[in-house]
Amino acid sequence: MTVPNLYGDPRLVGLYDLLNPAAADTAFYLDLAQSSGADRVLDIGCGTGLLSCALADRGHDVTGIDPSPAMLAVARSRAGGERVTWIEGDAGMARRGAADLAVMTGHVAQVFVDDASWRQTLSAAYDALRPGGCLAFESRNPACEPWRAWTPEASRRRVESTTYGWVDVWHRLIDVQGECVRFATHYGFERGGAEIVAESELQFRNQDALETTLREAGFVSMTWYGGWSREPVDAASRELVVVAIRD
Repeated sequence: MTVPNLYGDPRLVGLYDLLNPAAADTAFYLDLAQSSGADRVLDIGCGTGLLSCALADRGHDVTGIDPSPAMLAVARSRAGGERVTWIEGDAGMARRGAADLAVMTGHVAQVFVDDASWRQTLSAAYDALRPGGCLAFESRNPACEPWRAWTPEASRRRVESTTYGWVDVWHRLIDVQGECVRFATHYGFERGGAEIVAESELQFRNQDALETTLREAGFVSMTWYGGWSREPVDAASRELVVVAIRD
């Protein structure tokens, strides 16, 4: 069975946290919110709300925005979910000038495959921030060509769900066209023998392209990291992590 929307099928949404648990990226954004003194945080593409709820648990006033009602249903039911303001939609629905910090985690930045939607999102994030506020996000570094490892052999994982039992997950590369990469994620359910295939498309912008669009949106300075330990960017960096300040 092939599904057009990875985050629309409740079975795949139910597996999301197992496949994407809290890790070094979560710690980075939690530390950034604290060190920057951000009282109000906007989580764009909040998904199942793992980071949003962790931020709220630390005393931040958090708004989580996501277009997927299935993901938001999980977010609302999470422990501490009642302390977060949840909005179904995109960044343009955020309150203007209300946030000290906006974040886009889980490589959300790469979901915007066309430049128009990407620029609209950056503009909306800019509008949502107070003067001097920060936008932080990460994107996979195209110089490392991470899609080369998106093969069934190299990417296969197995997770156990209390609802669905053991599930095998792997990627299959479909196509690479310039900066755009298309791939399929296969989910093999041991219980019942079902297989779901979700096709995805991601944009791999390099650091120069990301910086250009950030400046066009009005962000005046940027600090770049090559990973979650705040190491500098180099040719081997797997991540491009940026903290951008609006004027």
